[in-house]
Amino acid sequence: MISVVVPVHNEQESLATLLTELDAVAVDRGIAEIEFIFVDDGSTDGSWNVIQDLVERDSRVRAIRFRRNFGKAAALTAGFQTARGEIIFTLDGDLQDDPMEIPRFLDRLEEGFDLVSGWKRTRHDPWHKVFPSRVFNAMVSSLTGCRLHDHNCGFKAYRREVIQEVRIYGELHRFVPALAYARGFRVSEIEVHHRPRRFGSSKYGVTRFLKGLLDLISVRFLTGYSQRPGHILGGAGLGLTTLGVFGLLGFALRCLGGELAMGAIAFLILSCLMLVLGIQLFSVGLLAELVTSYLLRPRETFSVAERLESSGLFPVENLETTE
Repeated sequence: MISVVVPVHNEQESLATLLTELDAVAVDRGIAEIEFIFVDDGSTDGSWNVIQDLVERDSRVRAIRFRRNFGKAAALTAGFQTARGEIIFTLDGDLQDDPMEIPRFLDRLEEGFDLVSGWKRTRHDPWHKVFPSRVFNAMVSSLTGCRLHDHNCGFKAYRREVIQEVRIYGELHRFVPALAYARGFRVSEIEVHHRPRRFGSSKYGVTRFLKGLLDLISVRFLTGYSQRPGHILGGAGLGLTTLGVFGLLGFALRCLGGELAMGAIAFLILSCLMLVLGIQLFSVGLLAELVTSYLLRPRETFSVAERLESSGLFPVENLETTE
């Protein structure tokens, strides 16, 4: 079965057309088992009324309505939890993503990939949205090692195993490929047709880039240091402590040499601050390691692709550490 998850926020003009296009692709590809999940993320127009009509007309349509706008990550999470398919597609409801690309996603998945992301190489967006996006994508690829041209593209295809292991919250939905890649899933991308906007306006403003940078720092920590927080906190603390100690030694040598001036006093204060901050960071790093060691279950530190067991042997669950 294939599930198509569509987050919706004020898209009443495009929803009926989108369903018609999705149905045409399913018929053309011969996909008998397919469901369409529309998640209304607090729309203030008539989107929910349109969705209700689609549910009445087509038994394959399922719908979720939020009490208010919770964001795209929440909408996708709700759709993932509802989806019953072994392959899950996500695409926006504004008709800029072309459903006719779905067969190409399926073909790439059949090559052995677990997640396929769209790449809007030719974008019909203003330059002030395209240029920051390209810079941002380059930064994400460099810092996470998951090299894609368009991490932000909402048109993606997932195997069910990916959405079961990768948890998203806040605005981390744009980093799902990087998070999946960090867990060992095979990630790829295909170039997709990006259509001009026909209805409504973009939901993203200037602040999206700044929020993305903050989220990127979080993703870098999650993918690189979530199992060893002491490495980054302790490393920074050790570095500041070292600088503070050398600063105090330098101040002591100046005092012994009789060179005590206002600049030396400022140097002393700065050295003391670095020493104190370094010790605090190092201590927090140790505490973070302690919390991680105590709360992290063994099965959460790796990603299992397949299990083999013979009848008569003890079940896998017995391998977990218990107190």
